[in-house]
Amino acid sequence: MIFDSHTHTKFSADSQMLATDAVARAESLNLGIVFTEHFDYDLEGNFKFVPAEYMSEYKNFRGDKVRLGVEVGFTKTARKVNKNFVASADFDQVIGSIHMLDGADIYHKEFFYGKDKISVYTNYFNVMAQEAAVNDFDVLGHIDYICRAATYDDTSIDYERFKNEIDKVLKIVVEREKVLELNTRRLNRKEIFMELKPVYESYKNVGGKYVTIGSDAHRAEVIGNYFEDAKKFVEEIGLTVVNFKQRKMQM
Repeated sequence: MIFDSHTHTKFSADSQMLATDAVARAESLNLGIVFTEHFDYDLEGNFKFVPAEYMSEYKNFRGDKVRLGVEVGFTKTARKVNKNFVASADFDQVIGSIHMLDGADIYHKEFFYGKDKISVYTNYFNVMAQEAAVNDFDVLGHIDYICRAATYDDTSIDYERFKNEIDKVLKIVVEREKVLELNTRRLNRKEIFMELKPVYESYKNVGGKYVTIGSDAHRAEVIGNYFEDAKKFVEEIGLTVVNFKQRKMQM
């Protein structure tokens, strides 16, 4: 079974999605689902939750088709806090993601004002490599997150321009036996697949074998978005879709 391995319910500060609605939507699509609630220690907006409350409230959902995970925001100042948080509960899956640069939230367009793309994107991938090398995680989340709010005429990752920085990230993921995510949030246009193709081909070339697929859903109707195209994309590159249970990879 394919899992939507990146979703957010009411335990995430930016979501009101109910677990019941999420599970029903996943079942209707014949998908498994992983809840990956936000824990972003440095991010404004209280992106934190109490693991014991989360596990207790959702324990009856948990099973072969429903997993309980977390998405941890990587920052240098949160490394120790993140390590302790991940160790505090028996999560099924831990996504590690970059949501902040230089102490600022890159979800907001204001972050990009007055900054050139080369400097910002270079910094983004360099920080991603630094944090991926030292944090405890299973899946590296949405490598193209920087593109979502960027205000440049060309917001694409531009693999050829940032090849050295991106490949460093990918090699760390492979060397540490972690997994790269294919996040479907931006896959509403065919050109996005072309943008991401060299990234995932390089991942395979440096030894990557596995990916998770995640919608990053904050609303039930978004669960499973573009999954058929995503699965085809992964298969054409020669990667295998996996999921995690008790932090162990499942085929």
